[in-house]
Amino acid sequence: MPRGGGNLNGGVIGKTNVTSFGKCTQTVHTSSGTKTFQTGTRAVKTLIVAGGASGGSDQGGGGGAGGLRIICEVSLSTNSAPIVIGAGGTAKGSGSNSSIVGTCGTISSTGGGAQATSGGSGGGQYAASGSAGTGNAGGFSPPEGNNGGTGGIIPGCSQASGGGGGSGGVGGNSGGSSNAKSGGAGGAGTDVSPSFPGAPNSGVYAGGGGGGAGGPGTSGGAAGPGGGSAGTTCSTGGNNATANTGGGAGGSGNPPAPSAGNGGSGIVITRELNKASGVWSMQSQFQAKSQGTWPQFLVSIDYMVVAGGGSGGGGAAGNRAGGGGGAGGYRASGYGPSPLQGTALQLEKGPYDVTIGAGGAGGAGYLNQNNGNASTFSTITSAGGGNSCNAGGSGGGKATTGSAPGRAGNTPPTDPPQGNPGGGGFSQGAVPGVFAGGGGGGATAAGSNAPPTAGGAGGAGAPNTILGPATTYAGGGGGAAQGDGTPASPGAGGAGGGGAGGKSNTAPSTSAGTSGTTNTGGGGGGAANDNGPGGGVTSGSGGSGIVIVRAPSAATLAVSPGTNSTSTHPGGDKLATFTVSGTLTIS
Repeated sequence: MPRGGGNLNGGVIGKTNVTSFGKCTQTVHTSSGTKTFQTGTRAVKTLIVAGGASGGSDQGGGGGAGGLRIICEVSLSTNSAPIVIGAGGTAKGSGSNSSIVGTCGTISSTGGGAQATSGGSGGGQYAASGSAGTGNAGGFSPPEGNNGGTGGIIPGCSQASGGGGGSGGVGGNSGGSSNAKSGGAGGAGTDVSPSFPGAPNSGVYAGGGGGGAGGPGTSGGAAGPGGGSAGTTCSTGGNNATANTGGGAGGSGNPPAPSAGNGGSGIVITRELNKASGVWSMQSQFQAKSQGTWPQFLVSIDYMVVAGGGSGGGGAAGNRAGGGGGAGGYRASGYGPSPLQGTALQLEKGPYDVTIGAGGAGGAGYLNQNNGNASTFSTITSAGGGNSCNAGGSGGGKATTGSAPGRAGNTPPTDPPQGNPGGGGFSQGAVPGVFAGGGGGGATAAGSNAPPTAGGAGGAGAPNTILGPATTYAGGGGGAAQGDGTPASPGAGGAGGGGAGGKSNTAPSTSAGTSGTTNTGGGGGGAANDNGPGGGVTSGSGGSGIVIVRAPSAATLAVSPGTNSTSTHPGGDKLATFTVSGTLTIS
């Protein structure tokens, strides 16, 4: 063996590797700039969606979607990378490219093509003139997009244009009599959820715009799933595509229609990779371990974290009806309504504290009501529901004198949102008459404003199948109603544990609110008082929160104290349910 020089790797012969310790962290980028990743990240899986095109005007063709590419690995020389988010096309223009810069240079997707123009996906043909735009202008494999559709015309009568291409399908051809009665549908986008779980817009991007049409009995083409917008007809302006989806805009109707709609801006999503293959020197291992950049085995954890619901508003002395309490904040990954699904957590093995938020205690009168308390797990915190005077995970409904809307939800803000606002109250302003509180907000819907005859209904909660069967959580509390000689009905609690409001139609009388259901995060119902004896009457308390964790079958979950439980899903995944605060241990 040659002597001298000293091998820096201790004599071990093998390929020199650059480790990446990204912990599978996923980040959504909706604006341009140099993005900084975790210290040890040197490789990212990347979704690149370019800006979609504007639709055509005057019965114009649908805009083509921005090009969509999934790059399995982009190598980085440092833990940062310049990212460009392509703008959507305006005024019949094409979209702009989106890109990321890695060690080997710039990687991009092509902006969507405007009417009859090539691009990431091509624009639709204008009626029967010219031709449809072609897709995959960048010449990539697999292709970044598809061709636009063709149009048609009945001279002197009507015409319709083709739909813009989408990343997952070609734009539709115009249809109806002589292909001139309906614009072509926008081409379908692509569902990237398998590669980027929890991505916004339900994970579907780069849908094409529908073709426009004009003349008697015509209709615009449907929007392509994935942020595209529909085409229009008659004197209707073009619809804008959804921002940060790369969707193409629909074509506008016949003159004197306003200007064409704008294409959707692009998006880039990165998933930081763990890489540690090949031969490693002891020195490299020691340095990486010391710096916290040596890859570790992480467990993918889905979760549902629901906070305690807020109490309803108390029925103060006199003619009073309290608003419903807001549901506790709802945050989940992997299961439940797709628009509310966040990204699964990537966690190291070990213990994690879990906090279950208590529901806000009900009380009598305006001042004796309480917000719910936060629930937490790892980096996820769901805010307690607001009472009828406060914002929260979901906001409380206002009392009789409070105008719409009710108290704000999604406070503090999260993405996806953790809740919705409450509804406004109603007052007849004179006796006899109805006085009613608004409903508390729920996970999937705002609380209803009180109508002239009843308390507002609580907003609906979110159904979630993380345990298997669908169970609904985080419904808002119903507002109370006080009729004082005029029949009035209480507001119903929202699905997902919301308590109903009280009602009081005959003086002197009182009616307490119903409490939210335990371990659902439901809001409490408001209380009613029709000049009842003893002053105030108690509102419903909010329901306590809950945390549920789901891990792959290879993992082991343990919980404490024993009030909490573990189980195994029929498919093999491991489950842990927390109804009281405790500790989760992953091994």
